[in-house]
Formats: sequence, structure tokens, C-alpha cells
Amino acid sequence: MPVRISPSILSADFVNLERDLDRIATADLVHVDVMDGHFVPNLTLGLPIVTRIGEVSPLPLDIHLMIDDPDRWAPKYAETGAFSVTFSGEAAADPRALARAIRGAGSRAAVAVKPGTAIEPWLDLLDEIDMILVMTVEPGFGGQSFIPEMLDKVRSARRLRTARGLDYRIEVDGGINATTGKTSIGAGADTLVAGTSVFAARDMAAAIRELRGG
Repeated sequence: MPVRISPSILSADFVNLERDLDRIATADLVHVDVMDGHFVPNLTLGLPIVTRIGEVSPLPLDIHLMIDDPDRWAPKYAETGAFSVTFSGEAAADPRALARAIRGAGSRAAVAVKPGTAIEPWLDLLDEIDMILVMTVEPGFGGQSFIPEMLDKVRSARRLRTARGLDYRIEVDGGINATTGKTSIGAGADTLVAGTSVFAARDMAAAIRELRGG
């Protein structure tokens, strides 16, 4: 699968967000972190703002919900026309039904696993999802350091995909730069979420090219 780059607007300038969205137009997706201050200790964006971002973004939205009660809210985010909606497996009451609801609303369904969560509990869900997101930092805040031990989960996800003949994507999020991105791709990741390494760059398009390995 070709590598996709999904810059995280958690590191963007929110006062000039539309400008920053235009600056990352050479990427593939826009990663939008939705946090409720409960599931993770940070508070970011809600549904009305995400809807508006989707209306002005030059790229499709890759929404990552780090919230309580994703069973209620995830389908609503899918209805915004988002390319994909990721829910935290630990927070979902019925992950299988939720994945189907997200797909039914027109988005690709994805499940995220935190560093302390094993992949094995989600094995029965893999045929219902379009992507698995391996968190390579503790979710909640940008600018954290990459946890290299999480690459074992990426490798496991790749092995399972091959063994079962599935086609889900493998995304990594947290501490991703040109070096950790290359390592993650080598382990089997095909979608990179990068915040600080893109939005802190003088030339964001060049940072995106570097993440692609070009």
C-alpha cells in the first residue's frame, strides 16, 4: 500500500487554521483529534467545529475520537462526510456495532489502541474495520516522544492482515518524524500521523515529502 501522510492539526495554529490547512495540501489526509477532557486529560474540538473544518479543508478528514461514549458520537462525526472515523476501543461499549454504524454513515471505520492495550482483544473486529491506529504515545497531548516498543503491535497488525487476507490500513500516531516514520513504515505502518514535525517546519510541504521518504 502507498504510504499516506495525515498531519495532525493538534499542532496547527488554531487562529490561522484555514491557512495551515492550505499549507499541508500536499498531504493525503487531515488528522483531527477530538478530545473530551474525560477519556483523555485534554479538551479540543467538538462536532460543529469539525464539521466546519471539513467544509474548508483541501483534504479529507481523518477523525480520531478520544472521548467517552463513542457509540453515541462516532456515527455523527461520520455523517459530516469524514474520510475515516477512529474510535478508542477501550471506550466503546459495542465495537463491532459501532464500526458498522460508522461505515453505514459513509465513513471508513477504525479502532485505536493505547500503548497499554494489547491488539489481541481486537482480533475478532479486524474484518469489520478499515484501519487500526497504533498509538505510539499516550493519547492526549502533542509533542511527546515516540515509544519504540509499540512497533511490535504494528508488526502484529501486519502479520494478521496478511494471514487473514484483509486489507485494513495500519496507522501510527505519536512522536512521528522522518526518522520514526521510516522505522514505522519498515515495521508495517502505511499511514503516518505527524503533528509537530510538520507544523513546526518552516516548509510544511518539504516536511511532508520527507515523511514520504522523498
